[in-house]
Amino acid sequence: MKKTVIELFAGVGGFRVGLNNVKFVDGKVVESGEWDFVWSNQWEPGTKTQHAFDCYTTRFGKLEHHSNEDINLVNKDEIPDHNILVGGFPCQDYSVARTLKNEKGIEGRKGVLFWDIMDTIKAKKPAFILLENVDRLLKSPSKQRGRDFGIMLRSLDDEGYNIEWRVINAADYGFAQRRRRVYIFAWSKKTDYNKKIILHKLNEVIHKHGLNANSFPILEIPLKENSIDLSKKSFHDTVEMTSKLSFNFYNAGVCINGEVLTQEVEEITNKSKTLKEIIEKENIDERYFLSDKTIEKFNYLKGSKKIERKRTDGGTYFFSEGGMQFPDSLDKPGRTMLTSEGTTNRSTHVVTDINTGRLRLITPIEAERLQGFPDDWTNTGMPLNRRYFMMGNALVTNVINKYESSLNRIFNSEISSV
Repeated sequence: MKKTVIELFAGVGGFRVGLNNVKFVDGKVVESGEWDFVWSNQWEPGTKTQHAFDCYTTRFGKLEHHSNEDINLVNKDEIPDHNILVGGFPCQDYSVARTLKNEKGIEGRKGVLFWDIMDTIKAKKPAFILLENVDRLLKSPSKQRGRDFGIMLRSLDDEGYNIEWRVINAADYGFAQRRRRVYIFAWSKKTDYNKKIILHKLNEVIHKHGLNANSFPILEIPLKENSIDLSKKSFHDTVEMTSKLSFNFYNAGVCINGEVLTQEVEEITNKSKTLKEIIEKENIDERYFLSDKTIEKFNYLKGSKKIERKRTDGGTYFFSEGGMQFPDSLDKPGRTMLTSEGTTNRSTHVVTDINTGRLRLITPIEAERLQGFPDDWTNTGMPLNRRYFMMGNALVTNVINKYESSLNRIFNSEISSV
């Protein structure tokens, strides 16, 4: 099967960097070319300058097939044919309601991007799908745990796909950031891969035969287990699921023909990279070092606190917050990087500079290393704060690179036309 890819919500190209093992060689982008990115889309709402799109085109060339249009407005039928759809997308409200004509419609604010993924899937029917999201998706919304993820699974099942998922902490598998994300792999029921997978019990898919088991090994015995039938036998459609479904999804699972098995599993971990291994050792620009006043503010932000606050009804309550290690330990992987990295914020990394012993922010290159991008990937003319933002918004490309060999085997074994 041809390894043709489209990348939705492409950002600065994380999936492409990971799948094609992209590097800088003598200042030029070199990629394996194993995976042919036939189309991609990146559009940032509410901003005139499209820094992520500009970075993508600077690194990969101003190709006709990289779209800078609101995905809601893209004609999905005009997207090129492809065999795998990849993308990281926001965690939003996936509830479904009926329209006045008694048809299924979307309840909530316009622009829920998962439905654009589904519209693309309906139009193009890719053989495989690989998606990334925050792990809280499994428990969303807070008042009806598991509803949104269940609706996603059922939506994919209705379109002829089986699915597996895993929450992966990049640091557990040897990388330099403690970043937990859920990775969702779906495949068409028409594929040769599906014919092989359905021969195994659901538990065996999770532990031995699935994409995740082959890429990120886990201990044999799960800590917890849960199951549910999301097919039409239990729920007529996703509208009914919106009002009735509440379910505990764990950090690993599989959905075959609507039958779900989910387990809390433990990783077989590798020794993580540490901050000491990825930070720059010399020629650190003075602007990254902290003044005494900024250090004082960081001490407050990262310290424990108990603050009395007033409610709207006039009553009071206490806001409590535990302390954080300050500065960050160089002997551990970095914490989860957020889009506010580089600002004077509780979540921002502060390290002790190896040469001077002074406290400083991590540099944009160090932020790129935490996500597995080549050094200076975002050094394309965008402002410093946007370089940090892009990395806080990206995925750990090393995780995608670790998936690549298993995906390669799946594609090389796929002989049926889909």
